[in-house]
Amino acid sequence: MTEQIGILGGGSWGTALGILLANKGYGVQIWLRDKNQIEEMNNSRINKKYLPNTVLPSNLKLTNDLEEVNYKKDLIVLSVGTQGIREVLENSKPYIKRDQVIVNVSKGIENKTLLRISQIVEEIVPNSKYAIISGPSHAEEVAKDMPTTVVSASKDKEVAEYVQDLFITPSFRVYTNPDVIGVELGGALKNVIALGAGISDGLGWGDNTKAALMTRGIFEMARLGEKMGAQASTFLGLAGIGDLIVTCTSMHSRNRRAGILIGQGIKIDDAIRQIGMVVEGIKTAKSTFELSKKYNINMPITEEIYGVIYEGKDVKDSVSNLMIRDRKHEMENIVLENNNLW
Repeated sequence: MTEQIGILGGGSWGTALGILLANKGYGVQIWLRDKNQIEEMNNSRINKKYLPNTVLPSNLKLTNDLEEVNYKKDLIVLSVGTQGIREVLENSKPYIKRDQVIVNVSKGIENKTLLRISQIVEEIVPNSKYAIISGPSHAEEVAKDMPTTVVSASKDKEVAEYVQDLFITPSFRVYTNPDVIGVELGGALKNVIALGAGISDGLGWGDNTKAALMTRGIFEMARLGEKMGAQASTFLGLAGIGDLIVTCTSMHSRNRRAGILIGQGIKIDDAIRQIGMVVEGIKTAKSTFELSKKYNINMPITEEIYGVIYEGKDVKDSVSNLMIRDRKHEMENIVLENNNLW
């Protein structure tokens, strides 16, 4: 029997995954808020707003009805901006059945509650079969069938492997991982570091600066992740350093592009408007900063990016603050564990 899949959200990533799954022969339906956008996409068979260079397969359907997109589906994909997931899930709750698998592909942390998306899903749809797909994966490249590798993470091995089998293609390789916390945090926190990498580019600084931001950034991500219950090794994999590299270096990355604009002196709101899509790192910078305080974790890069976005700090001053901090050991934990014998 052909799997039936509902996708909540018709942005670039939701559309790209819809194309991938439809091309595998599954029945796919994407829910969008905007009826006018649905009409335009039905007429042109192209998502001109978010993915203008890819034709939608004939078996990919569109709807504005939450009941319809959830009805008799084997799997539901969450592809809504993080801050909107709670509302969409609450409205979908009456139509979601216990045996449906919920796969999240969004990357962020809810501002009001500091919850990860799996925690939001558990709160609204308790005991659901949940997985997350994350990794270095730009929608624009997935839609063009370029080789891409991601991770399917779930506490339930069978769910992780079900999602792996459903999404895997000769050009879209899917690994499994039991560390839901680490995979979720890797996908969310890297957006904050990517803003910093973009700001560095916008200031006209070079590869040395960006490499330092990325390397120390993954250290910050792992340090907070471990404190929150994640496995350190996850941050060395696709959902950690892999996703960080692609987000910090590619012009497909909204977070990097927004950072470039900010580094060039453009106001935050104007930068977001120019990007024209959700820039998850803007909101995630606030959540991450608050989590660092909650868990008493030193995250200097995150703190400076938060200062630029929410406190109006000068970007050059922020970089100077990072460079003139107290001298540290690079592998401070190793030195301390060896009782300062080195």
